[in-house]
Amino acid sequence: MICAAVFAIPPLLRSSTAVIPICSSFLQLKHAALCYCTVNGKMKSKKKSDHLERTANDFRQEIISKAKVCGITSESETVKRLRLAVADKEFTFKAGQWVDFFIPGVAVVGGFSICSSPGLLEQEGELELAVKHTTHPPAHWVHTQCALNSEVALRVGGNFFFDPRPADSPADLVLIAGGVGINPLFSILLHVADLHQKQENRGTGYHMGTTNLFYSAKNSDELLFRKHILGLTDAFPGKITCSFHVTQQRSEICENLQPYVKEGRISGKDLEKYVYKKTLWYICGPPPMIESISKLLENLGVAQKNIFFEKWW
Repeated sequence: MICAAVFAIPPLLRSSTAVIPICSSFLQLKHAALCYCTVNGKMKSKKKSDHLERTANDFRQEIISKAKVCGITSESETVKRLRLAVADKEFTFKAGQWVDFFIPGVAVVGGFSICSSPGLLEQEGELELAVKHTTHPPAHWVHTQCALNSEVALRVGGNFFFDPRPADSPADLVLIAGGVGINPLFSILLHVADLHQKQENRGTGYHMGTTNLFYSAKNSDELLFRKHILGLTDAFPGKITCSFHVTQQRSEICENLQPYVKEGRISGKDLEKYVYKKTLWYICGPPPMIESISKLLENLGVAQKNIFFEKWW
């Protein structure tokens, strides 16, 4: 994934041993990361598809934290969902950000968007990633070698996030996802639900507006997190809505999904009623989709400062 560059990259690895105790597995991770860098932090790799190279100008935290796999489930036929326990209390992230994913013995560093809410990390010290099967070494490892108690290391990065302060003005969100681009947007959606819950329980915190999710995939089986998304629309009626779009559906859509699924791509007609000044637009998907939706929003009169995007590759 990659989004517009805003911050310069900090040093790839902090030298202090207080960040992570030195051990053989961590030394392997450090070596893997350093293989991509020169002394001044520029990337040596010539592969344009390399995560570190694509995100070289994105914000990154300096801290690298150890994590242990504590849960593995199949989100679909091609996507595994990992739950990772992070003991480091300094480890934090904002809804929508990604992690550099360091694997002992794997020279390539992965880049995966976090699909859980910051609240899960705060309450249980855990986060989740949903990784699609590909031949890329980190994703291949997740699908073929990763097991419970596997140890990895993580570093948070990314300029694409939703992190309002309590005093900020209320805003409405439109989230537009394509394929596995749902991952950071699902994190944002879960964070929105947490904000609503805090308002309902305590009457404190950020006053969240409405959130409308538009999610496009080839078919209904590839709509990740669909049951959880529908659960959120039921839990927060009128505050969270969803519209699923399928572009290559070959089988009959199951009954419980039918009211929410439309055939065909997301169009201007679907989005035009949400175009007003306080709406923030978050888009994540393949580059052609980002370009198409961004142009569509521009034609609808949406200000560029209200559009945030991240491309996955």
